[in-house]
Amino acid sequence: MRLKGKVAIISGGARGQGAAEARLFAKEGVKVVIGDVLDAEGTRTASQIAEGGGDAIFVHLDVTKEEDWKRVADTAVSRFGKADILVNNAGILRMEGLEETTVKVWDQVIDINAKGVFLGTKAVIPAMRKAGGGSVINISSVAGMVGGASATAYTVSKGAVRLLTKATAVQYGKEKIRCNSIHPGIIQTDMTADFLKDPKQRQQLITSVPLGRVAKPEEVATCALFLALDESSYVTGSELVVDGGMLAQ
Repeated sequence: MRLKGKVAIISGGARGQGAAEARLFAKEGVKVVIGDVLDAEGTRTASQIAEGGGDAIFVHLDVTKEEDWKRVADTAVSRFGKADILVNNAGILRMEGLEETTVKVWDQVIDINAKGVFLGTKAVIPAMRKAGGGSVINISSVAGMVGGASATAYTVSKGAVRLLTKATAVQYGKEKIRCNSIHPGIIQTDMTADFLKDPKQRQQLITSVPLGRVAKPEEVATCALFLALDESSYVTGSELVVDGGMLAQ
């Protein structure tokens, strides 16, 4: 219960990595506001947390819509009194290379992965200011650190998240609002399920990981938890890479 009394907003929290974060935070005493476009799954995740003794609610959230973000931030304050933690977790993956990427795909990926983080941070900062500080945790990717042979729009969007994190950290540090990014490698989630279900492709990916395996969502969630804790109070503007050693090569 290291975060007892804190309030967190988690986008994309209905399933996968976001749900793992929501469950772990709730176990540590956090009151969790789950935002997602997946209403049924989001409601189910919030209910499961409540059944386990935690405190969570679900609010419909399209991260590309400013009015949705305002409603989520207002709900956190009206229901729980404040907002201390924001996990910008929602994102999508498209694997097209540069010439194969259509304008429609580009706009969709950038809107969700980058604009969504901007809108979420902008909406929740005022509540954090009133609370006397907070922690913004942006889920980027190893793709936001280096170039790749495919997933052009995704790579660009995650690179944008990395630098938006630093800009936020610099601008709001004096208000005791920290901002850090997490850069996962290959994680077993719904987003990666399609290309991990092929045994040959899965094995090729695993061979690029020094630890020799795919990570579980909970292994990213524990890193998000660290960045939410007071123990990380001097950590801001930083990248936390969770990739099994991929980028060490």
